Amino acid sequence: MIKIAFCGAAGNGISPLEQIMLKKGYEVYGSDRSFDVGGDTARRRALETVGLKVIPQDGSGITPDMACVYASAALDDNNPDIRAAHAYNIPVKSRSDLLCEILSSYPKGIAVGGTAGKTTTTAMIGYVLDQLGQKPTMINGGMLCNYENQPGLPNYLYNDGEYCVIEADESDGSIRKYRPFVGLVNNISHDHTSMEKLIEYFSTFAQHVTGALVVNYDCPLSRGLKSPARVFSYSVGNREADLTAENVRAVDNGIEYSIEGRTFRLNLIGKFNVSNALAAISACMMLGFDKFECAAALEGFLGIKVRLEKIGTSKGVTVYNDFAHNPSKIEASLLALKDYPGRIIAMYQPHTPFSAVNTGSEMAAAVARVLAPEDIMIMQEIYELTPQDVGISSANIIREIKQNGHQQALFLPHKEDTRRFVLENARQGDRIVIMGAHDNSLADFSRELLKAI
Repeated sequence: MIKIAFCGAAGNGISPLEQIMLKKGYEVYGSDRSFDVGGDTARRRALETVGLKVIPQDGSGITPDMACVYASAALDDNNPDIRAAHAYNIPVKSRSDLLCEILSSYPKGIAVGGTAGKTTTTAMIGYVLDQLGQKPTMINGGMLCNYENQPGLPNYLYNDGEYCVIEADESDGSIRKYRPFVGLVNNISHDHTSMEKLIEYFSTFAQHVTGALVVNYDCPLSRGLKSPARVFSYSVGNREADLTAENVRAVDNGIEYSIEGRTFRLNLIGKFNVSNALAAISACMMLGFDKFECAAALEGFLGIKVRLEKIGTSKGVTVYNDFAHNPSKIEASLLALKDYPGRIIAMYQPHTPFSAVNTGSEMAAAVARVLAPEDIMIMQEIYELTPQDVGISSANIIREIKQNGHQQALFLPHKEDTRRFVLENARQGDRIVIMGAHDNSLADFSRELLKAI
């Protein structure tokens, strides 16, 4: 049995690959700093249940007989496991290298890109193909609610069929590696790096598509992409696109839309999820499947954990948890909540100092644009802030929100501050949404907050 190891085993990008390699018959080892300090225990148990052998991230678990060590993009050569691998002359590859190998091993690969919506769209495509009996492989960064009962973590499907659908990440530029049969770009907006780099990343990706490129007609930058492959567009409301949704209407716990006069319903809220659904339907159409059958299949899709996930309601107060972490995602989630009555109390925790500086002004403008005077915006301190990040703080963004005209904006540095404020101020009819990335404890915080209300 071939032995391999993963560094960053708890990560959303690494964990589906670990599980797929276990399914393929490899002996898989994994290390993670959070495991070393007793964190992410539920995730660790789930991965160990399907066969992952957890090792400490101090280099001691890397052995000369390992064929390869795969590392998260967040790690560098100073990592003890990576140093140990180099000492033993073991090849060190990135997560995206393995993802590329798996995608290229299938006759028809589908790669889903975009700065917002790619996790949900990837899941939708995988779910539709599964419902249509196609036995797809799907590799995702989010946990699919429809597959919560499968062993391990529900962020992948593995089969030996014709199709493999992956979430193609642009944050590190690795999206340029993939050469899919169907490529999809939901949108291009400011996140991770400069707009110039993002446009270059997605333009290169578009050139690598071999069968069909699916683009969002409602995003000018996505619509403008060029490809040697067929280009197929979708839109919410614009009939100039190749596939259009109309009559979009918020309903209880969902949203309705129509395609060519036929009405469909999603078990998700927000106009942006209609756009995600159109993206998924379009991709499946490029594989030869009927659009109406795909739309009907999506009526059973239950969504992704921490993607505007409704945690529950207590005493008339509803709590949501959301992965939103850039201006467009935050604005889309808040707009989705505004489709329904009631005050919003939103808490956002920026994940990195770079994110806070890179997109903070855009985020402040978006929040002030969407929220009503009675709505409340809370920001906790930046999750990965260090003493070296002098002058960088969430408090700066709160000031900008107020300068943009929304005065109900508070800097509450710690979770306990947020918890206390919500418990003292929440009233019947309020919607509480906890937003942020990287910090896996935000999901538990949302659930604890609901219980305390």
